[in-house]
Amino acid sequence: MSIARDFWMVLEPLHTVTYFSPECVDGNKDAGLKGYWMGYFGSRGAPLGPVPAGVIEASFYGIHPARVRRAVPDAWTFASPESILRMRAATAAKALRRIAPQIDDVAAEAVPLLRPAIEAADGAGRVLFAANRELPLPDDPVAALWQLATTLREHRGDGHVALLAAEGLNGLESNVLASVMGNVPRAMVFKSRGWTQEDWDEASAALTARGLLNGEDATETARALRADIEHRTDALATPPYKALNDPDGLYRLLAPLTHTVTERGDMPFPNPIGMPRPSA
Repeated sequence: MSIARDFWMVLEPLHTVTYFSPECVDGNKDAGLKGYWMGYFGSRGAPLGPVPAGVIEASFYGIHPARVRRAVPDAWTFASPESILRMRAATAAKALRRIAPQIDDVAAEAVPLLRPAIEAADGAGRVLFAANRELPLPDDPVAALWQLATTLREHRGDGHVALLAAEGLNGLESNVLASVMGNVPRAMVFKSRGWTQEDWDEASAALTARGLLNGEDATETARALRADIEHRTDALATPPYKALNDPDGLYRLLAPLTHTVTERGDMPFPNPIGMPRPSA
């Protein structure tokens, strides 16, 4: 695997407490956001400021526009982005401390080692990454580690979305391909992304016309395309990690923490992100 994928595997589980852990879900509600999805769009989108729904649709990719528009821009009338951001980092740190009591010692050591990757990264064309990088780093080391993990995962995600768009795959078609290749169950796509069977059938027909699907199965062309996109995603995500002084040492520091978070935490496997369970 590449260094970018290795670090994605150790950083992504730290970030995802914001979607799955009760501290974070409850924190969205306590901040004033109504329901899970307004909490999701409001908290992940808060670094962008009080943007309209179209910006969320474009930058998040893959989620039904109607689901976005039921939550945005109304979210900003219930809670300001500034208040959401304060809550978001604090509840993520609270969740991580519950799941992994050793995290304080790891965070204190990891934060200064990881910061150079953020500072060295190119933000051009990476809206979610750039918005997160502009945020002040929390004084709390655990919240700071969570924010750094979040910023780097958005860097990777921005690059991935650019590649999907460049290959002419819209958000739904990307989800269909991920599902037929076994990354995300179809029912989970419907539940987590808001698409219907009718939407799915329309996207499947488009993918079939391109030679990417054969009935319910991905073709070899599709598998090669998917592998190429993943390889190029890793390549685009690699430059920040070249700024690390000791990437192997930082990986060894973070890997046991990630193992604890995936084994004791709240992230399900399989999950809507399509992330496999990291090996021990």
